[in-house]
Amino acid sequence: MSLDQLVLWRHGETDYNATGRMQGHLDSSLTETGQEQARRAAPAIARFAPDVALSSDLNRARTTAAAFAEVSGASVRLDKRLRETHLGEWQGLSVAEVEKDWPGALSTWRADPTWAPPGGESRVEVAERALEVVEELDGPPRGSALLCAHGGLITALTAKLVGLPLDLWPGLGGIGNCHWVVLKRRSGDDGRWRLVAFNAGVEG
Repeated sequence: MSLDQLVLWRHGETDYNATGRMQGHLDSSLTETGQEQARRAAPAIARFAPDVALSSDLNRARTTAAAFAEVSGASVRLDKRLRETHLGEWQGLSVAEVEKDWPGALSTWRADPTWAPPGGESRVEVAERALEVVEELDGPPRGSALLCAHGGLITALTAKLVGLPLDLWPGLGGIGNCHWVVLKRRSGDDGRWRLVAFNAGVEG
């Protein structure tokens, strides 16, 4: 399938989101609010009519993707390359705890996509593994894909696909729970992706 549309959908609120802790590869669960967010957003995601749907294998993404599958009747394939950024020694910690033990490191991490938390991976590395998934989907015939994943991965992959210079990656804002990004490209446009929606969501 030669992709002409890509929808990147972030999971709903988790128990870690609700308590302000950093998740990374930790397998947190959706809160009741997160489950409701997924149910509300699923019909809007289904209207994109993706030809193929993939999800991170982490529980919070799988559960969110299941809401789409229930509405659309589509199957969802799991791919561990769509996991969130591995945050190494920061996983499970609050921002205050990270700042206490690694003063100034959070600012460095947010400003430099090549910098990785201790024992973790950089946003550039995250984008590269997610790009592998997109490239494997990209062949004839033309079509669209849905990737249900995580905020850090979605932002990094978006920056990579639209060709942002590394120093501009921090200029992309975050993605709200159960919000999404839409990228499209036209035939004869040198295969370039265009960002048409960022952090879109269902109101209410």
